[in-house]
Amino acid sequence: MKILLTGVTGYIAKRLLPILLENGHEVVCCVRDRKRFNTKNYATPNLSVIEADFLKRETLHNVPADLDVAYYLIHSMSAQSGDFENMEEQCASNFRDCIVQTKAKQVIYLSGISNADKLSKHLSSRKNVETILSGASYALTTLKAGIIVGSGSASFEIIRDLVEKLPVMITPRWLNTKCQPIAIRNVLEFLTGVLGKTETYNKSYDIGGPDVLSYKEMLLRYAKIRGLKRYIAIVPVMTPRLSSYWLYFVTSTSYALAKNLVNSMKTEVVCQPNNLVELLGIRLIDYDTSIRMAFDKIEQNQVVSSWKDAQSSNLLLAGLPKLIEVPVNGCYKDVRTASLKNPGVSLQKIWSIGGKTGWYYGNWLWEARGLLDQIAGGVGMRRGRKSDSDIEAGDALDFWRVLLADKDEKRLLLYAEMKLPGEAWLEFKIDENNLLTQTATFRPLGLLGRLYWYTVLPFHGFIFRGMIRSIAQA
Repeated sequence: MKILLTGVTGYIAKRLLPILLENGHEVVCCVRDRKRFNTKNYATPNLSVIEADFLKRETLHNVPADLDVAYYLIHSMSAQSGDFENMEEQCASNFRDCIVQTKAKQVIYLSGISNADKLSKHLSSRKNVETILSGASYALTTLKAGIIVGSGSASFEIIRDLVEKLPVMITPRWLNTKCQPIAIRNVLEFLTGVLGKTETYNKSYDIGGPDVLSYKEMLLRYAKIRGLKRYIAIVPVMTPRLSSYWLYFVTSTSYALAKNLVNSMKTEVVCQPNNLVELLGIRLIDYDTSIRMAFDKIEQNQVVSSWKDAQSSNLLLAGLPKLIEVPVNGCYKDVRTASLKNPGVSLQKIWSIGGKTGWYYGNWLWEARGLLDQIAGGVGMRRGRKSDSDIEAGDALDFWRVLLADKDEKRLLLYAEMKLPGEAWLEFKIDENNLLTQTATFRPLGLLGRLYWYTVLPFHGFIFRGMIRSIAQA
């Protein structure tokens, strides 16, 4: 089959893609920015990439007409600004109008469980998207999931942050809300199982694991698996806003996403019975096993995708190519060089920078800067990195975003997503003479930006000098 896959840089689609390719399908990957998708990871002629943004109708002419199936895996819940409900409605309408002009017989849509009488804005929007996508010339198959548990998933990482960081938790009432978590492996089995299966055409299915748990039970069971003793007290006075700030400061989520998650967590998400498990022959994975499977991937450094990599600031909406050309005029720069005795070791140090490895010098200062950024409403240093040793364009790296990671050119370019009165880049490059050049570039915004640069200049001299020395050491 020829399949259009949307949301390719997102958490679900990035894991679905290799399965579709292994099953012999021809996959057309739809991305807003080619630079954020590394085709080198897929050595197959069955993969093609097109640039299209379903918020912009004028970009959709690249979608091929000879499609058999299309996956709709797009959402805007973590949008940093604007009305995500209107964004999702516009996106779905443009997608539908585009697909009806192709030969696609089926659209597969991953949504959220929405059986409660009163729904959150997020779940109401997901339900509205289903309505928009249905009733067209193609058949719609909707799969509705609640909490998805897997290495790198937002739900798993939030649970992990809360339990690992807090021995005692004072929590809001929504921790008593019931949900039906599902393992990411099962989600992928459902997504591939309904592909081309006519029995599922124009039908909607709730998908979940075998356990119905409260959020409190999920936290305590995670703690038990990790061998941690945790105490949770639920109080009735924590407002949604306070709950959102609580999630934002304790976990690695953004405030925008935390706010939408809190609103959704007040709604019970339990599956209505259906026959899809029997129809597809899927063996459901229980919650405890899904947690252990997630940690197996983390410990083996095999996290395929992370929800953090799908998030980015509004400054990146123009695309990575707009930022890869580091400006020269009107900028302040800190340029340092070092001769390398063992360039291979230094290159691997560069490729491992950030996250658990740290920044090789003055890590407490990096952490302090991250804390200040978080207080100001920025991403802080909480995101870490997806892999300890591999990195590619589009990845989140602490409070940076990877713009370019080319091991052949021996060049890594990062763009700051922290709150700044300007824009900042950090670049590492090793030339043919084994000379490492480390360049920090800052383009100030107005007088405040210039004051900022001179205020942090003494710290830069301390940190950047120590960092390049450490990287250069064999």
